[in-house]
Amino acid sequence: MRLKTALLGAVALAAFAPAAMAERGADGQVNIIYWQAPSILNPYLSGGTKDIEAASMIIEPLGRYDQDGVLQAWLAAEVPTVENGGVAADLTSITWKIRPGILWSDGTPFTSADVVFTHEYCTHPEGGCAQLSKFDGVESVEAIDDLTVKITFKAPTPVPYGPFTGGQGPVIQAAQFANCLGAAAPGCTDANFYPIGTGPFRVTDFRPNDVIQMEANPNYRDPAKPRFATVTFKGGGDAAAAGRAVLETGEFDYAWNLQLAPSVIQGMVAAGKGQAISAFGTLVERIETNMTNPSPDLPEGERSTLKHPHPFLSDPAVRKALSMAIDRELLVEVGYGQAGRPTCTIVPSPPNFASTRDDCLGQDVAGANALLDEAGWLRGADGIRAKDGVRLSILYQTSTNAVRQDFQALVKQWWSEIGVETELKNVSASVFFGGDPGSPDTFQKFYADVEMYANNFDGTDPQSYLANYRCGNEPRPETGWQGENINRFCDPAYDALLDELARTANFEERGRIARQLAEMLTVDSYTIIPLVDRGRVSAHSNSLGGVVLNTWDSELWNVADWYRVK
Repeated sequence: MRLKTALLGAVALAAFAPAAMAERGADGQVNIIYWQAPSILNPYLSGGTKDIEAASMIIEPLGRYDQDGVLQAWLAAEVPTVENGGVAADLTSITWKIRPGILWSDGTPFTSADVVFTHEYCTHPEGGCAQLSKFDGVESVEAIDDLTVKITFKAPTPVPYGPFTGGQGPVIQAAQFANCLGAAAPGCTDANFYPIGTGPFRVTDFRPNDVIQMEANPNYRDPAKPRFATVTFKGGGDAAAAGRAVLETGEFDYAWNLQLAPSVIQGMVAAGKGQAISAFGTLVERIETNMTNPSPDLPEGERSTLKHPHPFLSDPAVRKALSMAIDRELLVEVGYGQAGRPTCTIVPSPPNFASTRDDCLGQDVAGANALLDEAGWLRGADGIRAKDGVRLSILYQTSTNAVRQDFQALVKQWWSEIGVETELKNVSASVFFGGDPGSPDTFQKFYADVEMYANNFDGTDPQSYLANYRCGNEPRPETGWQGENINRFCDPAYDALLDELARTANFEERGRIARQLAEMLTVDSYTIIPLVDRGRVSAHSNSLGGVVLNTWDSELWNVADWYRVK
C-alpha cells in the first residue's frame, strides 16, 4: 500500500465523529510511542522535538497553528489583528485577550501574569533559553489587566506572532517556576518534569528517557475533553519498533516520526491494524557544519565556542566541496522514497519562502576535488587532504536511526572520494536531542565537526526560525548550552537582513528576504548542507479517531480531540 493510499484511509477514518454526549475520560487509556524518548517537559530548556511535543499535551500557547498552518486562538479569546484592534496601527505592539475562566491543572487561575513571567523566564540574562528567537525584537511584555497582555516591539513588526504561539512557545506557570529564573532553571527538576499546565493532560509519573504517565486534567476548559482518562507515553527504542507497535501488534495507538524506508512502512501497514499518515511541511534533514573548534584538546569551557574557529570548516571551499560530493537523489531513494525530496534550502515551504535555487542538487565529485585542489588542500600519501599541517579529518555524528546510519555510510564513502577522512558516531536520540548541559553528546553542545538531524518551525512564516542564526544565539556554557544557532554562525549582514525582514509587511517582499537569508546559510556559504525535504510520516491504530496530522505545530496539537473508535 502506498503512503498516499494510507493517508486517504486515515482521513476517511477520522471522518467518523465521536459519539454524542461525550464524557471526559470515557474512552479509557491511550498509548503513544515516540522512539526518541522525552528527557524534559520544558520546551524552553530543550530544542528537541520529542520534548516540545510531549510537553504540548500539558502546557499551551496563546495561539496555535492548525493543520493548514493557520494561526488559531488557543488560550486567547481571538487572534489579534489590526482590524480587531489587537495589533497597533503602527505595528509596534500586539495585545492578546486571554479567554476567561481558564484554570491551571492545580485549579488556580491562568492570568496575564503567567504570560509576563514566561517572557522574563526565557529572556533572563543569566539563563539559557532554547526558544529565545521567539522573542526576537521584543521590547517588553506587560499585563494590562488579569486577562490582557501587551507585547511591545523595538520597531514596527508586521508579523507579530512569534511570542507565545505554537508548540515551541507555551506559557508556563509563574507560581511553579518563580524560583527557576536564570542559572537556577536547569535545577528545577520538579517543575521541568511535572509542569502544571492548562492542557488536556497532566503528568503523574515522569521517567526521563523512558516513559511518561499522564491523566486527564480535571480542570481542562472543555468538560467533555479529553476523551481519554489516562495516557502512557513511551519513549526509546527505534523507529521500526515504534511502527510495529502500532501497525503490526496494535500495542500502541500512535507512533511518531516513522523514519523508515518506504517499503518497510508499507509492509507494516499491510498487517491491517493501523494507518500511516503523511504530509510535507518544513522538516529538512541536513548536515550542520561546526564553525568552531570541538577539539577535546581545548579546555572544556572553550570547545565549540566562538573563542576558537574551526581549523578547516572555517574555509568555505571545504564546506562547499563536502556538499558537492553528496548525491541527494540517492539519499531520497534510500531513505524516504515518495516521502522525501532533495533540497538545497532549510525553508522548503510555503512556496513564497522557499528558495528555488538548485545549486546543490547535482553530485559533482570531480568538481569538489578541483575546488579543494585550488584552495590548497592537497592529498597526502594516505590520500587524505591537508593544508598547513591540518588534515581534513571529520567526526560526523547523528542520532541512532537506521536511515541516518545509511546516510552516514553513503556520505562517508562520497567524502572519501574527495580526500576527506570521516569517523562516524551515532548517539541515542534521547541523549542527542535531550539538551542536558552535563552531557557531551547533545546536538547543542556539538562536540563534533559535522552533525546531521532535521528540524522545522511553528507556523508558515520563518522569521523566528531564521532568527535562530542571529549572532549571540549560539549554545555556549553561559547559556547552559541552550540555543538554536547550532553552527555558531555569525554575520552582521545576516543580522541586518533579519531586522529588515522583521519590519517588512509586503508578503512577496518578505518571501524575497527570507529566501535570501536561507541562502546565506546554505547555497551561499554551505554553513548548513541541506539534504532532504522530509515528509512527516507517523501512524495511528484503526481504533484511534480524531487524529489530524499537523506539520506546522506539534503533532499532538489536537490530542484533546482524540477518541476511541467503537
